[in-house]
Amino acid sequence: MSLAVKQPVPTAAPERILKRRERLSPRAHAGNVVFYVILSIIAVIYIYPFLIELVTAFKTSPDATASPISLLPTTWTTAALQQLFVNSDFPVWFKNSIIVTVFVTAGRVFFDSLAGYALARLRFRGRSVIFAGLIAVMSVPSVVLLIPKFLVLNTLGLFDSYAGMILPLLVDAAGVFIMKGFFESIPASVEEQARIDGAGTFRVFWSVVLPMARPALVTIIILSFQGSWNELSQFIISAQNPDLTTLTKGVAQLTAGQLGQGNRYPLKLAAAAIMTIPVAVMFFVFQRKILNTSDGAVKE
Repeated sequence: MSLAVKQPVPTAAPERILKRRERLSPRAHAGNVVFYVILSIIAVIYIYPFLIELVTAFKTSPDATASPISLLPTTWTTAALQQLFVNSDFPVWFKNSIIVTVFVTAGRVFFDSLAGYALARLRFRGRSVIFAGLIAVMSVPSVVLLIPKFLVLNTLGLFDSYAGMILPLLVDAAGVFIMKGFFESIPASVEEQARIDGAGTFRVFWSVVLPMARPALVTIIILSFQGSWNELSQFIISAQNPDLTTLTKGVAQLTAGQLGQGNRYPLKLAAAAIMTIPVAVMFFVFQRKILNTSDGAVKE
């Protein structure tokens, strides 16, 4: 005789189903409505200037002057974009910004992570002094260092060169601080096996620890890309040659000269809109990976 095993019959709905069935009180529902209305108003206030920037790029100059904050152009035109790419040095500015940003981003990722690992793992004399100096550098306004940077670049013969624009930006104190904090969160036990197998310090850093620091590396990539792309003061003191003008410096100069005659709102805002596209794309592509500590986490 076979015995049938009876499956237990659930006597109550799961908790998550019960929560879905719970109804909010009228007062709580009204509070949620007010909360989302306030958030929507704040979002509109924040996004509206960007919409004006995009729409104005396709307006005519008289239309932009007459209705500067309107989102409905009287006549849609690409005259401002054509003038930027055909009758100005905008392509040269864009190329210079790409060159500088790529080298600075790559340099910061390597040197910031290397310095962060040294401060987090290596034990050497003066480590605490170096870290204190790092914190001190972060507290100094960058404008204070402009004249000393210019004197150094001029003395070394780096003025008016890509090297003079790139080298002072290759290491970022904030990036070193971020990498140091992330490396300290990784258990030191993950490095012991590699050391037992004969790996040196750099091999442990490059092959074991660095791949685990992807969230911090993505954060450094985004911050470095944005910072070097939007940098202005460094490029003002490091180069005077028009062939080395970057986007930030060139867009700032649109208010002067022939391109700056009159209001020229479509021209200026078209340049500003194009300038924001690479940073926006970079952020939206990697935003979910910014300091996502669940990636590469190791349990002890």
